[in-house]
Amino acid sequence: MTQMTQIGLETDKAQELYLAHFRERAGHLTRREPEWLARTRQEAIESFADLGFPTPQQEEWRFTNVAPITKVPFQPASRDSIHCAVELMESSFLPGDFAARLVFINGHYSPQFSQVADASAGIEVGSLSATLGNSDGWLQAYLGAADYRRHPFTALNTALWEDGACVRIPKGVAVEKPIHLVFVSASKEEPLVSYPRTLVVAERDAQATLVESYVGLNGGVSFSNAVSEVVAGENAVLDHYRFQRENARSFHVGTLQVYQARSAQFSSCSVGLGGALVRNEINAVLDAEGAGCALNGLYVAFGREHVDNHTTLDHAKPHGSSRQAYNGILGGEATAVFNGRVLVRPDAQKTDAIQKNRNLLLSPDATIDTKPQLEIFANDVRCTHGATIGQLDPDALFYLRSRGVGSEQARDLLIYAFAGEILDRVRPEPLRLWVEKALRARLSAGR
Repeated sequence: MTQMTQIGLETDKAQELYLAHFRERAGHLTRREPEWLARTRQEAIESFADLGFPTPQQEEWRFTNVAPITKVPFQPASRDSIHCAVELMESSFLPGDFAARLVFINGHYSPQFSQVADASAGIEVGSLSATLGNSDGWLQAYLGAADYRRHPFTALNTALWEDGACVRIPKGVAVEKPIHLVFVSASKEEPLVSYPRTLVVAERDAQATLVESYVGLNGGVSFSNAVSEVVAGENAVLDHYRFQRENARSFHVGTLQVYQARSAQFSSCSVGLGGALVRNEINAVLDAEGAGCALNGLYVAFGREHVDNHTTLDHAKPHGSSRQAYNGILGGEATAVFNGRVLVRPDAQKTDAIQKNRNLLLSPDATIDTKPQLEIFANDVRCTHGATIGQLDPDALFYLRSRGVGSEQARDLLIYAFAGEILDRVRPEPLRLWVEKALRARLSAGR
């Protein structure tokens, strides 16, 4: 039997495990949900059965092998697993004053740690499963936009999610304080998988700041397969921050699907600080004239960690603008992938798009595969892209050393300056200071 055949057999066995999870839980889920959601779940699991787990033979997964995920017999996290992390929960909370905080442990809502009483008047912030029962049908128009027909992990989430966050900002409402969504993965003896789901709808002229945190506790093996869907209505302004910090034995696959209406402005800053295998995918559709989107990211990996960032900015209509800036810091034998795609459709004249990816390698054994790409089908656009890979500048190190700065301190100053290009785009000061502190701890541990 060839090695490739053996890998195929192992993948098929892993796929059957998740199909069995659906068969075991489908009745429980559909009994308490509307018919349209049951149909969506069934379509999603059928898509996963057809697609199977991705392999390096597929272009979008050429540099990311998910075999480490498929080899672990993950079990769905039950509500009882919330108790795995109770004593460590407060370490997961970001500092600052929030309009609301929703906490989910292993994909299940935790009212004990959530705070929704201070939410601004008129906005809806709560558990997604609870909202299903009193949404007057509006959820059907938005939930399920992430493409589960072509993406197997999105299909799994769509079929198996049990709870998540639901945020709705009505027309004309400006939420002054950020809304914090906390997703905790915690396991002890048994490897657990959870499927956090988030839906954010900012209606016409609405404004808000949203913070998503993904944290791993206890040091056990866990797998977080998360999907977030964001809808920004006409003239809406939405600032989005995503912080991911899971332990070195855990896995994270996240998808962010963004839909923007006329003149909607969406900005996202993603900071990833660890995990055995991390894959983050952002798909933004600028589906009306004048929409603007900014995607910023910082990823850090050490040891033998692997991090993969895939972005797609789909300019579908004229006069759209987009900016992408992703910086990576890699040490040890860490590997990383950046694949940034800007698609400009034939009707999207006057598009203005800039994409940059910069990578700092702190070890000769660290590697990055970077692929910024433009696909342009319009003839009146301004689009640029670029990528760099390098090490710490020896001249800059020499300059600092000649001014009396120690070698380790000089090294840290240059690394923090490199990271600061992205962290300076975190606007709320308490959040920025927390991320800077977490980054220092991560870099210190990775030496």
